[in-house]
Amino acid sequence: MLTRILSVGLLAGLLAGLLIAAVQHVTTTPLILVAETYEKPAEASATPPHSHQGADAHEHGEGWKPADGMPRFFFTAITTVATAVGVAFVLMAAMVFAGVPIDERRALAWSIAGFVACGLAPAAGLAPELPGSAAGDLVGRQLWWVGTAIATAIGLWAFLRADHHPLVRLGAIVLLLAPHVIGAPHPHELESKVPAEVAAQFTALSLVVQALLWALVGIGIGLLWPKFAPKSAG
Repeated sequence: MLTRILSVGLLAGLLAGLLIAAVQHVTTTPLILVAETYEKPAEASATPPHSHQGADAHEHGEGWKPADGMPRFFFTAITTVATAVGVAFVLMAAMVFAGVPIDERRALAWSIAGFVACGLAPAAGLAPELPGSAAGDLVGRQLWWVGTAIATAIGLWAFLRADHHPLVRLGAIVLLLAPHVIGAPHPHELESKVPAEVAAQFTALSLVVQALLWALVGIGIGLLWPKFAPKSAG
């Protein structure tokens, strides 16, 4: 079983990740490049023109990032493939733990639920952000995101179980709404260097790309799982 999960997860994640990396290259990456053009002038003006020490300190503080073109695409593709493989492992682990047979229809349904829990629900409080966007405390945002994903996943599971008591479903609805009632951490001043139109387009495209990634991983798992079934001794 473990070998089967590893094989299917790696292959489904690799195929989905490569496809999504190509999609990102023509959708979200150009918007990131546009956002960086708005971010850089402000960074440059913050450094005194004759202070070489300040410029060097800023460069070191900014950290390394790949150059535009193929280097950026290469490292983005690696990150996307790793994400897709992780999604595949999480999906299969959840389905195996729940005792759900893995086939094309169920794998796609679970992948849609995974996108709702890990993509759509957190985005209702913390939209995907471009460089230069205003943002709240990093640790607080990460904790809220994790809590929202877990609460949504449990809430969906409880609500969709047909044999559950109505009170359980009511509790599931409360669980689904709780993170949004609490609210995600946001900065005190909502200032952004990026035009609102660019940020809105990036948010929409990011969610579409996330949904496509989850769907492709689910489809890949459903198609590949039977092909790695243990061969019968006879």
